[in-house]
Amino acid sequence: MAEPLPTIGILGAGKVGTVLARLFLAEDFPVLIAGSGDPSRIELIVDVLAPGARAASADAVSAQADIVILALPLGKYTSVSPAPLEGTLVIDAMNYWWEVDGVRDDLNDPRVSTSELVQRWLPRSRVVKAFNHMGYHDLDEGPQPAGSAGRRAIGIAGDDEADLDVVARVVDAVGFDPVRVGSLHDSISLQPESELFGANLAADQVRAAAERFPRSERGRIVAAARADHLAARS
Repeated sequence: MAEPLPTIGILGAGKVGTVLARLFLAEDFPVLIAGSGDPSRIELIVDVLAPGARAASADAVSAQADIVILALPLGKYTSVSPAPLEGTLVIDAMNYWWEVDGVRDDLNDPRVSTSELVQRWLPRSRVVKAFNHMGYHDLDEGPQPAGSAGRRAIGIAGDDEADLDVVARVVDAVGFDPVRVGSLHDSISLQPESELFGANLAADQVRAAAERFPRSERGRIVAAARADHLAARS
């Protein structure tokens, strides 16, 4: 008998959150979604944009889901309660937008990836970066069966190989080729200002862009800032 599919919890009921919910629902994953505040505030949104998902509180989603996806504005990541997510695999799909988050030097610091900040906030969770670099329209319209010509790819990054294996399987299950681009520290290559951000590419193109990142303008800025930081600490 096949193992039951993991329950997917999504924190964030905006465009990205509801698109991701539809992707998982299409493959029969159980899906829970939380917005800010009482679940009744998003029930209509969920019914219309992600029929089949269940609206719940953030704490209930965190406690009941096997995998939790963060699809909040990045500036609100510290509103996520760490305790219910202890031991949980957390997929960070967030990006820094100054128009939404405000001008935040801490969220635009080339010395550290934003997923590393999330991991520090959730020290007992297992954070993997995924689903952040492709636009929500492309996510919504792009799923294809494995092996399809022109299938699009999602870059993933994390510090634990077993967790990356799990995320790779769920990325594949919802219609995209997973491409590993390195550690959480390396996940800065998936963030805004990188070649991969906004990319809707096949796996070999995603892999090549990730390999080019250190030689790109943004990659050189990141490398210089990190080298200066290390020098200052030594």
